[in-house]
Parts: sequence; C-alpha cells; structure tokens
Amino acid sequence: MKAKILVAYGTRAGSTAEVADAIGKKLAQGGVAVDVKPVKSLNNLNGYSAVVLGSAVRAGKILPEVTDFVKAHKEELRKLPVAYFVAGMTLREDTPEKRKIVDAYLDPLRAEVAPVDAGLFAGKMDYSKLGFFEKIIIKNMIKTPEGDLRNWPEINNWAEKLLPKLVDGKK
Repeated sequence: MKAKILVAYGTRAGSTAEVADAIGKKLAQGGVAVDVKPVKSLNNLNGYSAVVLGSAVRAGKILPEVTDFVKAHKEELRKLPVAYFVAGMTLREDTPEKRKIVDAYLDPLRAEVAPVDAGLFAGKMDYSKLGFFEKIIIKNMIKTPEGDLRNWPEINNWAEKLLPKLVDGKK
C-alpha cells in the first residue's frame, strides 16, 4: 500500500500555507500520496500513514487550532510518525539562541505527541494581511520588519530528508 501523508497547517496570513504546500510537493516527489489541508478543516486522520503539522507563530506561541488539533487527536497521532514545523519572524536572525527560542514554541505539542523531526523556518511578514491594531503592534511595538524571509531551499531540503522518517519511522 502506498504511503499517504497529511500535511496540515495553521496560518493567519497565508505564509504557513505556502510552506505546507511546498513541503507537500517535495514529499509527493518522493513517490507518496500527499494531502495538504488547513488543520481547521480536519475531523480525523483516517487513511493517513504519517502527519506533518505546521503552524505560524503569533505572540511566541503555536496557533491555538494546531495545539487543539494535537490534543484532540493525540491518541491517533501517537500511532503515526509525526513531524512539526513552524514558520515565524523570530528566525529573521538565524542564530543558535533564536533557534532555541523557536524550538521551544513546539514544546506544548511535544508534550502531547513526540515528533520524528521538527522544521524551524523564518517566515513572511506582510503588513497588508494584518488587522489595524495587529499591524500597529507588530510594526511599531514589536518592530517586526516587513518582508519574506522564507528560505525555500532549506524548506525543501528538510522535507526531502523528512520523507524516510515518515515512511519508515513507524511508531
């Protein structure tokens, strides 16, 4: 039976959805069936042999719908190879200290289901996708610069190296 992998994501402005789509395409190039879906649209994990869950980061946290999904489906997820990824602007400066901070964002998910791997990626900030107050806070108080800092070769490389862990990494 051909492996079928779910790449599910939580996003606010669409950037994480684009990362999820790129991961899904790279996994599919490895010969597996892949579905890429927003986590909010999922009710169960029937038919999947592995799951990749991604989230944008807001205020130093994984999006609540992703955390809620993992908690609600932890029994199913614990039986499958699972990987996590995050995309956020904390990694606009890719230093060991920043990577440690971003990696810790995944701790609430790891407490529920241990992953076979985790991808930590810089994100994209597009002020036009933000609400009025959110834009003021992010631009003027947090001082997050606008721009697309996603490193597509890094994302694709991670997905390529992830595939064997998902296909062969049965729990």
